[in-house]
This record gives sequence, C-alpha cells and structure tokens, in this order.
Amino acid sequence: MSNTPMAASPLTRAVLEIDEYTSGLGWDQPARLFALVDTARLRSQEPGLAAQLGLEQEQETTGLTPVEQEEIPAGKPLDEFLGTIAWPDAVVGCALTVERLMLPPSAEGSVPEGLSGKKLTQWVAAHPDRQEVRMTVGVLRDGTRDSALRLREKDAATEVLTGAGLVPGLAEALSATFAD
Repeated sequence: MSNTPMAASPLTRAVLEIDEYTSGLGWDQPARLFALVDTARLRSQEPGLAAQLGLEQEQETTGLTPVEQEEIPAGKPLDEFLGTIAWPDAVVGCALTVERLMLPPSAEGSVPEGLSGKKLTQWVAAHPDRQEVRMTVGVLRDGTRDSALRLREKDAATEVLTGAGLVPGLAEALSATFAD
C-alpha cells in the first residue's frame, strides 16, 4: 500500500503512510486525526476489520496501522479539540495531519509587536516568504514521536522531511491525549 522505507521504525512508517495518503487528497484539506493500532494485534483480535483494511496478507509482525477518526469539528480550535480526546487501551498511538502557513526563522524579527490571533494569521498569510506546509505528527503512548513535513512548493515524496523534533508543540499536544 505504501512506498515508505522498510528500514524505518514502525512509527516513522505510519507517519509517512499518513503523509502519502493525505498527499493523494490534495492541498487545502481539513486536519485529520488517526488512531495508531498494533497491526498484529488488529489482525488477531479483529480479523474482519483487518480484512476490510487489506491487512490479512501483511507479512510484517511489527507495525502500526493508522485508522482515520471522525472529522475534527469545524470552528473548534485544534488545541481545545485535542483536550477532549481519550483513547481506548487498544490504541497504542495517534497521529494528526494539519496544514499551516510557516515563516522562515529569518522572518521572526520582522513580526510587528502586539500581533496575535487573527491579526497575526493575516500578517503571516500576506508575508512574501510564507510557506504552506503539511505537518503529520505521530506519538506513541511510550512517548516516542515522529513527524513528516511536506512543503507545498516541493510537493513530492522525495522532498518530505522527517524527524522526531520537527513539530514539538503538536507532538506535546498529541501526547497529552494519552495522559491519565
């Protein structure tokens, strides 16, 4: 199903698989939330669902299967929405993909003082150096994190950046969904 590297960790493969899936949907998409479940456990405990997801032929014994969740409510701030999530024990991790505008670090010094919220968003949207980016961040219950970043202007699988520390704030917010 996926072109993700086999040498990558299960979480990296899941994050890249989600990035590949969402890239196929095009840009200007809403945020999407995914539960991450242990593939072997899913096959043994939920064979019907595994078959529906096309996993019955999977040979891999370790891996994570992303399961897309219901749509994130429109108009609700993402941080507030994430604060309402509680995962069942069968979910070993979660991932979120979201599009944002970003500025390079060199633009930080030019942000007008006192801008916040909607005004800051408008300022960033009008900045000539802005970049549209799709961020896919995954976390596991044990604290493991990984991320994939795709720039709209370099929209190719070979241009996707990966790393555990690329989007620390979002990773922290996702990790909090597993707090007791």
